[in-house]
Amino acid sequence: MDRAMRRLRILVLMHPDFMPPDSSDGYSAQEINAWKTEYDVVSTLRAAGHEVRALGAQDEIKPVREAIEEFKPHVVFTLLEEFHNNVAYDQHIASYLELLKVPYTGCNPRGLILARGKDLSKTLVHHRRIAAPAFAVFPMRRKVKRPTRLALPLIVKSLNMDGSFGISQASIVDTDEKLAERVAFIHERVESAAIAEQFIEGRELYVGVLGNNRLRVLPVWELKFGSMGGRSSRHIATEKAKHDTDYQEKVGIVDGPAKDLAPEVTARIQRAAKRIYRALGLDGYARIDFRLAADGTPYFIEANPNPEIAKSQEFATAAQHAGLKYPDLLQRILTLGISRAKAGVSLG
Repeated sequence: MDRAMRRLRILVLMHPDFMPPDSSDGYSAQEINAWKTEYDVVSTLRAAGHEVRALGAQDEIKPVREAIEEFKPHVVFTLLEEFHNNVAYDQHIASYLELLKVPYTGCNPRGLILARGKDLSKTLVHHRRIAAPAFAVFPMRRKVKRPTRLALPLIVKSLNMDGSFGISQASIVDTDEKLAERVAFIHERVESAAIAEQFIEGRELYVGVLGNNRLRVLPVWELKFGSMGGRSSRHIATEKAKHDTDYQEKVGIVDGPAKDLAPEVTARIQRAAKRIYRALGLDGYARIDFRLAADGTPYFIEANPNPEIAKSQEFATAAQHAGLKYPDLLQRILTLGISRAKAGVSLG
């Protein structure tokens, strides 16, 4: 990093509900969990000597423009994953920053769009000859009829929501009646189309990828489910398993390096992660999720551009494991955003 980049003006965009306090002292683990990413990013960048301004934005774009005109940030660190409470609008925030010609962190608009739809991303990846579960999409207000080629059991999810939103043990269905019930649940409660995928019994693996052109692949990481649900339940990343810190502690859900993988399997997964990242036009940083079947086949589940970047989350812990400390990881993400803008090339 050159000397001119040592001290940057950084505008950190986030949801207003997650504006972090100056100190985490006196807050419970559950309270901290809500804004830990925002707190970690803002406090770490400040500690590195940057001039950091946090801005909550959700319903009005005008404050974003005003902050950019007044503060003149060198780069916007975007932690804003939705706008008007709609996660599909994250790509428009990236597009808006591009129109203002302001460097920003994370993925370009086109990559965000391609990764958002689980059907489109799987189709593109499958064309690259990477294993992906068979699936069917069930649009809103249409009768649910399972294609004969799609064998039970299936896992039913929202077509375009992330963060395991709407996923529970009831998401795995083994009859057509349960399939219809769960699709109706997604339509009514989540208010989105549903996707039903072939359920892959196996290990839950995550691979972080960092870069625009030259890519760095992080170690293969595994979500380990502890005693979750006992013998009767399937080991899947439910909403509760992902976000309820008390539940995680109670049943022993932890993430860490994927152990006992044959070197050739590790290499195959990391190679697939890079190919998926490129196939979907991603840049900045992303996490690619796989299920590893008993026969050693890694199945692509989804791509998460701009994944959660809190110090305790799997992307940052995998980077730390690879020798990339948290402040250096954030600096790398900033540098990637600035260098993309300097190159004058957007994939969006």
